[in-house]
Amino acid sequence: MLNSVWKKCGWLTLGLACLLGLGSAASTAFADGQTSAYNYSYWGDAVRSPAAYEATGIVTGKELDIGMFKEPNDMHVTADQRVYVLDSGNSRIVELNQEMKLTRVIDSFDHDGTKDKFKLPQGLYVSDNGQLLIADTGNQRVVHLDKQGQLIKMVEQPQSELLKPDFQFKPLRVVMDKGERIYVMAEGVFDGFMEFNSDGTFASFIGANRVQVDPVEYLWKQFATRQQRSQMVMFTPTEFTNMDMDGEGFIYATSGDKTGLPIKKLNAQGLDILRREGYYPPQGDLLYSNEKGPSRLIDVDVGDSDMYSVLDANMGRIFTYNGDGYLLHMFGGIGNRLGQFNTPISLERVGDRMLVLDKALGEITVFQTTEYGRTLHEAVRSYFNGDEEGSAANFAKAADMNANLEYAYAGIGKALLRQKEYAQSTQYFKRSMEREGYSKAFLLYRKELLREHFSWIMSGLLLVVIVLVITFLVRRQRRGSTHASIK
Repeated sequence: MLNSVWKKCGWLTLGLACLLGLGSAASTAFADGQTSAYNYSYWGDAVRSPAAYEATGIVTGKELDIGMFKEPNDMHVTADQRVYVLDSGNSRIVELNQEMKLTRVIDSFDHDGTKDKFKLPQGLYVSDNGQLLIADTGNQRVVHLDKQGQLIKMVEQPQSELLKPDFQFKPLRVVMDKGERIYVMAEGVFDGFMEFNSDGTFASFIGANRVQVDPVEYLWKQFATRQQRSQMVMFTPTEFTNMDMDGEGFIYATSGDKTGLPIKKLNAQGLDILRREGYYPPQGDLLYSNEKGPSRLIDVDVGDSDMYSVLDANMGRIFTYNGDGYLLHMFGGIGNRLGQFNTPISLERVGDRMLVLDKALGEITVFQTTEYGRTLHEAVRSYFNGDEEGSAANFAKAADMNANLEYAYAGIGKALLRQKEYAQSTQYFKRSMEREGYSKAFLLYRKELLREHFSWIMSGLLLVVIVLVITFLVRRQRRGSTHASIK
């Protein structure tokens, strides 16, 4: 009995040590700028992983010779890899080229012959044709500028019956689709994103989060008096924390949702169409301490081939997922070494590089993909573009680099499935614990076997039928002969 107790205590101690080791490993940085990385297995366990990115440098306002950034709050990168930094504390926009060299600074614009300036702007978006939209929070407006920095229009206090009489328009984030419809995340708005027509008039709300109800609080309200209920916290939908728009006009959004769905992909009707077909829904960390709590996702960046990355403010980690919702890799952390952050606020992808903006330090950390990261990304791109052979080869290469990456085997299985190699694909799906893929491949494999051996199967069935008929006739004839002899 005593040995059993000691054995259980030993396993518990080992488990706690592993968790503590994971926490410390996640916040440790190596001298070459690679932070220790991990992934999650099918069973939800944290497993070691090679680094997909490594930090290669830091960009500051001082290095650009424009003075230090002061509480920068947002970034945006265009298709031609121009980088725009919203230096909120200095109320200016800093434009950099793809080599991260200064191109220009925008701190004002002409407004009816008068020099107009920004006031503590919080959000920035730049269209592919160079038009800028600035969530000019302090001035309670959205400013729309052309490529040269000339004013196109301003979106100010909207008028609508959908808004409360005392509503104050304080935009925090903004995006614009190809039809020049503007979507705004505003302070204190729980009804979703505000949608504006191309002329700047308010249209509607889209994508509101569901109301989250605390069961204990709800039960207590049933027994509370009217006065007590009036003093309790109201159940309201969760606010969004950030958004980005892909090339097809879908809005990717992050929120403080604690129900396991903090990331959404909204269509034009505001419906969430994000695919969550991985081992678990995209949400950042699965394991966390009571002190830190779950991931608090504050930014999302949409890349090519349906890949997207989210930024966790709690632990300073960046998680990247594919279009099906599988976690590809993570990197980053809170700390004071290269590759770590103090107060990460925004992330953007520039080709094979990732930029992370630190609000408190006023700097941009530049990350470059490693060979492992490039291989994994190329595998996803190849599959997305219909190159099954290239996809399978790159997934196999990634699996050689990281035996803990179960998704790589699922990727090989999917590529083989498209190539109609059903028998082989079932083996890879089985190895990756991808049940849906395995079921589909097995069903198709069974159908293929039936088609290949249909003639033999039918011949066999026909032979069985003939034998049964002959047997029946012979027995019948014998019974007739027996009856005749008796008579």
